[in-house]
Amino acid sequence: MKAGEDKETLKKFGGNLKKIRKHKGFSLRTLSHECSIDFSDIGKIERGEINVTLLTIVQLAKALEVSPDELFKW
Repeated sequence: MKAGEDKETLKKFGGNLKKIRKHKGFSLRTLSHECSIDFSDIGKIERGEINVTLLTIVQLAKALEVSPDELFKW
């Protein structure tokens, strides 16, 4: 993948995460509390500013009560 494609993938993932979070009624701080990830980092993920690890994806999915693959359905 090219750098531009990588950035677009991060933005798509983050946008989908934000959509699911809002649909579930979570604020950034609530999700942060549920998955033990700093709320500012969740915001950065949602904006596509940082990459995430597999373990972070699993933590987010558990907190949102979705399967990890749901976070990739954009």
